[in-house]
Amino acid sequence: MSKEEIIIRDQLKETYADVYTNEVLEALGGLAPFNQEVKKLMEIRLRRRKERAQNGKRIDFLNPETNIPGSNIKVQDARAGNFEGAVIPGDLQRQWIQGTGPGAKPNASLESSIRNVAYALLSGADGWMFDGEDALGQVTTMSLDNQRNLKLAIHGSPVFLSVAERVAGQMNAWSKAFFGEEKITDWRSQLGFTTKIFRARGLHLDDRHIELAGGNSFSAAIADLTLYVTNNYRALMDAGSSVVLYLPKIQTAEEAGLWNRLITALEEHLGLPIGTVKVYVLVEQLEATFQLMEIRAVLGKHFVGYNTGRWDYINSVSDALSWDQEFINPNIESIGMTYGYMRNYEDRVRRAVNTPDRQGNYALWQGGMEPNIPVGSEAGVQSSMEKALAGAGREQREGASGKWVAHWKMVHIVRPVWERVGEPNQMGRKFPPLGYSPEDAAGLVLLEEAPRTIRGARNLLSVGLQYGNAFGQGMQAAALKPADFFGNDDVLYLMEDMATGEIRLSILWEWLHKKAVITENDPESGVKAGDVFTLELFERLLREEYDKLLNASDKDVHDSSKTTTLPIARRIVEVYVKESTKIPWFIDLLNINLNNYSQKEAEKRIKLYVKHLKETGQRITANLDFSA
Repeated sequence: MSKEEIIIRDQLKETYADVYTNEVLEALGGLAPFNQEVKKLMEIRLRRRKERAQNGKRIDFLNPETNIPGSNIKVQDARAGNFEGAVIPGDLQRQWIQGTGPGAKPNASLESSIRNVAYALLSGADGWMFDGEDALGQVTTMSLDNQRNLKLAIHGSPVFLSVAERVAGQMNAWSKAFFGEEKITDWRSQLGFTTKIFRARGLHLDDRHIELAGGNSFSAAIADLTLYVTNNYRALMDAGSSVVLYLPKIQTAEEAGLWNRLITALEEHLGLPIGTVKVYVLVEQLEATFQLMEIRAVLGKHFVGYNTGRWDYINSVSDALSWDQEFINPNIESIGMTYGYMRNYEDRVRRAVNTPDRQGNYALWQGGMEPNIPVGSEAGVQSSMEKALAGAGREQREGASGKWVAHWKMVHIVRPVWERVGEPNQMGRKFPPLGYSPEDAAGLVLLEEAPRTIRGARNLLSVGLQYGNAFGQGMQAAALKPADFFGNDDVLYLMEDMATGEIRLSILWEWLHKKAVITENDPESGVKAGDVFTLELFERLLREEYDKLLNASDKDVHDSSKTTTLPIARRIVEVYVKESTKIPWFIDLLNINLNNYSQKEAEKRIKLYVKHLKETGQRITANLDFSA
């Protein structure tokens, strides 16, 4: 047996024969040799993180006289646009609104689960990013259900069309009540309007269902790329659509170069011209902002644009500066896209996409996520929608060619911001060239004065706990709000994904281990402005916020979770925040406890992870329950 032979756990190869087709299995075998390269780069990533923390070194720009690591492209050439890029295909030229969300539900029948895809493709969004990563639950076989549902929809299967017809009627009923008119006039033709995009899991994650012979875990990025493209490229191309991916969590151009080699190898295996697969890159990592042109260059004919996210990016800044006792974020509510380092990050992205390549091609800038959902009191909805429209208007004025929404109900609320302007995109808009000075670097970690309050800490804890609980239930995309606002319809639920938990715990870790100073009096707790965020204060707030969730109604916290996944989430939050050496990813502790409802077993797994990280410097990313 070859050490690169694919092993699929249990009987999933037979149960999901429509997903693990012979063509897919051959392609997985062809890409399996890259698994070792993925592991190596992830080891380098962790080593780089550790060395920076030990030496107190901030991230900096690459030396312009050197080659981009792992490539033969010179850094200076990349910055000057001296590389071959991509022409933006027709169905990506106008992407005013892209919706995001998974194409499957946890523990649901096929007809119920595939409704997610119908809502997306009937929404009127210009594109929909079907998520395989942060918003897709990973309990049981959800990643495979996601792939199955997308394949059925893209191939126009009868079961999908039947579901879509029913969903269209329900969507029109809501639209008539909210807008005063039906938005879907011909549901069959509407299904072809939205460009289908798939977000693969990042290089830092392993697949839960595949291993290599010998017990080596298998890259989730390779699995997702291979399954989605191999199963769907013919149907997409026959329909005149592009094959499009979103690539997440890239930290360096070297990592982007590995993605490029993976995609190229798959194209060659399938007999497709190089550049057939197009990719957006989510700029979610601070280090990537120092290498934007280099990332464009190594992705070459595959690259079409950048997306500017919020939660993941803030988390990456916090993590990259975990060693710096002076770097302490304020309340998460204060860190919008116009705040300090966020403003400079967004500006850098728009300059990068508007730098022409060798052929004069520009790239797209897709703005950030709108997490609001128009469900609540009339006053609450009106207030939130005004903020959503103001945010979209700001991004459009700043140069974004479109933005994301987290729920289909937001599409026709936000899309008119770009529709009124009428231009398909803003590629080629003039901005100053990118700079690479020490001042440019400092701007990417610029803090500004903002509140740091007990109310902010409660919000961080409550939503962090709820998200960990939702994750364990298979709902990695969940509508959440702090427990103190349960029952208050003036405060809307926000659609949150994995990044929600990551950043909330990162900020709490900062506040505790860097002795953050509270900026306002809090009569309820007795904490005064100038007091330090101590371990005793954290433990008190954790108890109080956890008790609120235990006492919440089933609507906000499922009763069945209060003795299963919620206490596990509490323990994970406690360990993550109190651990003196910052854990790289909150998701690691959640992943190793998927499908586990025993608090005793969870404690064992959490201790195993922390011990392994301290002793080896490496994470545990494999499925601990894998059985061949």
